[in-house]
Amino acid sequence: MAKTETPRIAILGAGPIGLEAAACAQALGMPFTVYERGRVGEHLLRWGHVRLFSPFGMNSTPLGRSVILKNVPKYEFPADDACITGREHVSAYLTPLAEAFEDRIQTDTLVLQVGRRGLLKEDEPGSATRAQQPFRLLLRDKQNRERIEEADIVLDCTGTYAQHRWLGEGGIPAVGELAAEGQISYFLDDILGERRQHYANRNTLVVGAGFSAATTVCNLAALAADNPSAWVYWIARCQGHWPFKRIPNDPLKERDRLALKANNLAARTDDNVEFHPQTVVEAIESAGPERGFRVVTRSLGKQRVFEVERIVANVGYSPDRLLYRELQIHECYASLGPMKLAAALVESTPGKSNGEGDCLRKSSHGPESLRNPEPNFYILGSKSYGRNAQFLMRVGFEQIRDVFRLITGKADLDTSRIAK
Repeated sequence: MAKTETPRIAILGAGPIGLEAAACAQALGMPFTVYERGRVGEHLLRWGHVRLFSPFGMNSTPLGRSVILKNVPKYEFPADDACITGREHVSAYLTPLAEAFEDRIQTDTLVLQVGRRGLLKEDEPGSATRAQQPFRLLLRDKQNRERIEEADIVLDCTGTYAQHRWLGEGGIPAVGELAAEGQISYFLDDILGERRQHYANRNTLVVGAGFSAATTVCNLAALAADNPSAWVYWIARCQGHWPFKRIPNDPLKERDRLALKANNLAARTDDNVEFHPQTVVEAIESAGPERGFRVVTRSLGKQRVFEVERIVANVGYSPDRLLYRELQIHECYASLGPMKLAAALVESTPGKSNGEGDCLRKSSHGPESLRNPEPNFYILGSKSYGRNAQFLMRVGFEQIRDVFRLITGKADLDTSRIAK
């Protein structure tokens, strides 16, 4: 099949960023297909019981709203200042947005790998001539049938939530972790809802120093209030008796509320919570499904063993690099995000060698930061930040505007105008 004059766009992922890309492509009259391995908003639904830190006004766009209103003229959106849950965001925004694209979203379709027709990774390194051949996408549907489809432009908006990191020191699996992986939770379980009975009256080890771990610990502490025999052991690599340094006058009130509550739990032991900083996991011994664990840890040179029924590893997520292993992607050696953007993040965050900092200070770094050596392949959304957890949806929306400036060659492209 010859390369088409109007480029065919493959959008990987039907989350907030993928659907914004679909809205932009539709508004510009460009052919596109969205491939989603699960449901629309799959990752948000997986942690859907959790309330977003950022308000709805930051997590929606004029373009997205206009697409929904064109389909449902009297549609009522949440208030701009409302901090809704992940499930509520899918229901109130992503689902009606996806419905406007009809059959151009293929759910339950896993993109296994992306390559170039007639080219291997090492062929024509850094050459624009690679763009003369279309991308080949190996797909698998829910019946496990595989097929190939082609595209001229690929927007990888798949996120990172499906790819957990490991518990052991140095980021590798702890001894015994690989064998016990299926019995450990690496995600944000609905502890006070559908997973309540799984954790009730159980001793739980929580590992992690971010807001996911804080959410888990706070929910387990609330559960322990009704189940006093349950105990929560919270371990983290961080130093000090408080896991979070609060931001003065934090404009994200939900974030500050969680940080304050988690710090209070870490500093006291009257809520069935023990906090152990500067602690790493060395080994995990599973007694078998539903029979508990023996976890060996080390803190300041001293070993301690925890006997627990549950382990929650909120240790972060990492991009799936196998997806583009046959493409010429320049990755940051530290964050695993695309190199140009990763470098821009570090440069824009003084004193932070990894590019992290307050997420509200982040913004898109312009179209050029999104380019890879592989022509017309763009990594967008949270995956573009690699292991940096400071991504906000609004940054992803800015990236979509930037990438369509590259695609169309129109530096003054204004998606708020094309929405009208």
